[in-house]
Amino acid sequence: MAIYLDHAATTPVRREVVDAMLPYLLEHWGNPSSGHAFGRAARQGLDEAHERLAASLGAEAREIVLTSGGTEANNLALKGVAWASKARGHRIVTTAIEHHAVGHSLRYLEKFGFETIELPVDRYGRVDPDELEAAIDDRTILVSVMLANNEVGTIQPIREIAERVHRHRGILLHVDAVQAAPYLPIDMAGLDADLLSIAAHKFEGPKGVGALFVRHGTHLLGQQQGGAQERHRRAGTENVAAAVGMAVAYDLARAEQAETVERLGVLRERLAAPILAVPGVELTGHPRDRLPGILSIIARDTDGTSVSQALDLEGIAVATGSACTTGSPEPSHVLAAMGYPDEEARGALRMSLGRTTTDAEIETAAVAIPRSLAMLRLGALAIAADPLGQAGPADRQRGIAARA
Repeated sequence: MAIYLDHAATTPVRREVVDAMLPYLLEHWGNPSSGHAFGRAARQGLDEAHERLAASLGAEAREIVLTSGGTEANNLALKGVAWASKARGHRIVTTAIEHHAVGHSLRYLEKFGFETIELPVDRYGRVDPDELEAAIDDRTILVSVMLANNEVGTIQPIREIAERVHRHRGILLHVDAVQAAPYLPIDMAGLDADLLSIAAHKFEGPKGVGALFVRHGTHLLGQQQGGAQERHRRAGTENVAAAVGMAVAYDLARAEQAETVERLGVLRERLAAPILAVPGVELTGHPRDRLPGILSIIARDTDGTSVSQALDLEGIAVATGSACTTGSPEPSHVLAAMGYPDEEARGALRMSLGRTTTDAEIETAAVAIPRSLAMLRLGALAIAADPLGQAGPADRQRGIAARA
């Protein structure tokens, strides 16, 4: 039985979502900017997607900008606000654990004279609202803080952060909610963010589509030139089928959110207990204020990549961190910001559950994962203790597995 425990990377598309998309792939395939009947049919689907997504977010349809995913939504928010506000200031405040779609966008803006203030986080991955407010000065134009971290699952105190930010007139708050959207209730009036990013494939929608909420009245300079689509904020012929699929997927996720969150919390704890009982294994992220489906750990004296490869051979899919950084030789920047040295961060492992995760899958994983962790840890310790290879065959075999 194949077991997928990497829902933080992406999720399977729901059948209901595929069914909603099919008419816009096979029948209403016109260009929504065309004035004839084919175009009008596509435009109706696109408008309904805007309205449905906005209703789920507690927003207005005109405040939703469709994008190609969470990365583009983050890019548009940061670069669009930065260039639109450059006459007022050039400082952007963020945290050290943001997704690379935020961090790398800010590094890019620094090439053009913008200043980035990257705030530290505590051992659990939370930023201090007092430190954040202290970093704001009269040159600040934007603050960007993720709602929940994609690697360790820690939830940030966004409402308190929003209150601090909006004490300062004219400063905007962007929230990357890509990982949090399926599991945390988002109401734009209560959240009080000016911009917010989501991506459909995180909540069982199609890949290649996302959205950026832009509060009405927020000045944003479009970063993609061409036609007048998305109210001149994002040029290009819209992917109507994907937009419809995203709206349906998020609607379903919101309707089932309470039940899903409760069930995943129980399953996560059932999986965590035997894993955390393995010597040298430590939970990363906040112990309580975290997404329900993410179990992130450090396994000391073990290489996370070796563990994930061993589990893959057993048909269990887990991750060593963000899918966007898999294959990178550098340890996680998130764990580094949380104070873990490189040698410990290399033992990172992330197991992320989703709506389709079953009790039976967790029962199997709760046996297989601790077993692999324990065996590979013993193998790595055997290699460290016997570098000349004088240990017995069983220890050498574990050492070989640990290096595989």
